[in-house]
Amino acid sequence: MSLLVQKFGGTSVADVDRIKKVARRIKRTVKQGHQVVAVVSARAGVTNNLISRAAAITKSPDPREMDVLMSTGEQETIALLSMTLQSIGVPAVSLTGPRFGIRTDNEHTRARIREMGGSDARRYLRQGKVVVVAGFQGLSEFGEITTFGRGGSDLSAIAVAGALKAHRCQIFTDVEGVYTADPRIVPNAHKLSELSYEEMLELASSGSKVMQTRAVGFAQKHEVAFEVRSSFNSKPGTIVKKSASSLEAVSVSGVAIDKNQVRISVQELPDRPGAAAAVFKAMAEIGVVVDLIVQNVGRAGKANLTFSVPSEDAYRAEKAMREAVGRTGATVGRSNKIAKVSVVGVGMRSHSGVASCFFDALAEAGINMLMISTSEIKISVAVNHEDGDEATRVAHAAFGLEKKTRSRKKATARASRSKSKG
Repeated sequence: MSLLVQKFGGTSVADVDRIKKVARRIKRTVKQGHQVVAVVSARAGVTNNLISRAAAITKSPDPREMDVLMSTGEQETIALLSMTLQSIGVPAVSLTGPRFGIRTDNEHTRARIREMGGSDARRYLRQGKVVVVAGFQGLSEFGEITTFGRGGSDLSAIAVAGALKAHRCQIFTDVEGVYTADPRIVPNAHKLSELSYEEMLELASSGSKVMQTRAVGFAQKHEVAFEVRSSFNSKPGTIVKKSASSLEAVSVSGVAIDKNQVRISVQELPDRPGAAAAVFKAMAEIGVVVDLIVQNVGRAGKANLTFSVPSEDAYRAEKAMREAVGRTGATVGRSNKIAKVSVVGVGMRSHSGVASCFFDALAEAGINMLMISTSEIKISVAVNHEDGDEATRVAHAAFGLEKKTRSRKKATARASRSKSKG
């Protein structure tokens, strides 16, 4: 008898009818001889409504109270799903994140997991019950309820699977798996059968909204294999695991776009050691994550520094920048929305010419690159916000991702004929 952890997102449990469908799916899994732990999100729209209510009261709600508020969404869902399972003859019990034994640090609204329990869940499983766990939440060192931030239920599911040593973690969502690109932007994108942790992590951090970045990182660290699949049909999804050997045959496995970025420029920054460090220290102190970075060659003792941050952090970042560089004579330019387009693939390690192929395709399409960043298996470029969708389609076509593996190998061969990766 194998143990499966099944995570259901907000759209999967959006209303009573969908909760009933989820319950029937779980019942089928139990009848197949599996033990099941279900990890659930708040119903679609509930968390946003809670945030809106808090915003109507104050522009800067206390983080502790926000955690108390936002954690109620998942608690509603676990109770409703447990009741539904019981009504169709499946013994079930609900557990909040703290009751499961998820212990975190003390950072409200963005807590990190420190320790995992699970003894109550194991006892209920031995009794033949389905355990329904509230995602997105845990308990701090001070006994306070905490939440993990957007997409935190993915992290809960992976952590629960690791703690219980589940055979597999299944992430049920409103898409059928991980695609070579967002099908809403690239209609001929196709589903990938397998991905490595590394590729999934890079795609998630580059704008793919299928999985939360922290969840993928946790899965990689603890080697928890998981499958992303649709809650609305029975088709197999995308399996994410330590390695997917067949992917070495192609240079690029997918293209991701992140439109939630702004570009901030600092002009006339003193060109001396420590000046740039002071800029990014200011960002670190206010908890803003910096992504792409470009610094121009200094002239006359001055240099220009440009970097990107998430759109929601733009105001705080600009304010901190003005305070940090105001005494140096540097000025902070107005932030501009950009789109970050990334190509990802473990095959980049063994195939040259990927950057050349990518950049040539953008140039032929008349799309200007504003910033560039690379890692071992990813190349990202920033483009004007309005060019983002077209840049994604161009990159997808350039590497033959809309076609089957044979054609993708041909695209890889074309890339390899270019001079180098960068």
